[in-house]
Amino acid sequence: MGSTGLYLAIGVAALLFLIPFYLLVRNALSTDPEITGENWKFFPTDIQWGNITEPFRDPTVDFGRSMVNSLVVGVLHTVGTLLVCSLAGYGLARIPYRHANKIFYGVLFTLMVPTAVTFVPSFVLVSSLGWVDSYRGLIIPGLFSGFTCFLFRQYFLGFPKELEEAARVDGLGYWGAYWRVVVPNSLNFFAALATITFINGWNSFLWPLVIGQDPGAWTVQVALSSYMTNQTVNYHLIFMATAISLLPLLLVFLFLQRWLVQGIAQTGIKG
Repeated sequence: MGSTGLYLAIGVAALLFLIPFYLLVRNALSTDPEITGENWKFFPTDIQWGNITEPFRDPTVDFGRSMVNSLVVGVLHTVGTLLVCSLAGYGLARIPYRHANKIFYGVLFTLMVPTAVTFVPSFVLVSSLGWVDSYRGLIIPGLFSGFTCFLFRQYFLGFPKELEEAARVDGLGYWGAYWRVVVPNSLNFFAALATITFINGWNSFLWPLVIGQDPGAWTVQVALSSYMTNQTVNYHLIFMATAISLLPLLLVFLFLQRWLVQGIAQTGIKG
């Protein structure tokens, strides 16, 4: 009876989880009257397969370019964040330095500072450097994450020191031990944080909205917002474009899901 109740609860939870995806696909393949009409139907009367290509044919928004921009920003942001934060976390965990704890507390303090406080100074700095409407402006300001650095430090504190000591016996320094020993043996954890970082980078909206002032520099989230104006709301186009924009995230999650679970379990955070 206990197992039956557990499977029933899991089934109900899975069904509730899938409802938004059903609504997204159903509305994406419908017409606007069917979406807003009073008589709800489980499936549209006439499935509008032509809606799939409509976002790419819209002359007002270069949706294909925005997808490419988001992909470039997401990949480079993920790689840069993992490199910067893993090096910072490794240094705080392994390199002896009398001010290491003070620097670590300073990193933790950045987690308490609201994003709104640093938003205007960051924009002024990026604008003065001439990085508006560029990949540099979209990527570089967000490369360092205090939370990601914290996770890497906690993980490296639990990493077997014996492996690094053996590397030093072979003549490797801190960089050599990090690159040749620590990273190859920490791929699960790197993959887990890569998944989370890529999803956050892909879904970011406010910063790309301000930096990408030219339509050619829009990311996919900014492009989606342009389908809703004060004058018109193109419902089926919004749903279809949203469904298409979710595909890269689903592929990344499905490919890295097993490493995601294993990596989070290896953070070193103890309750």
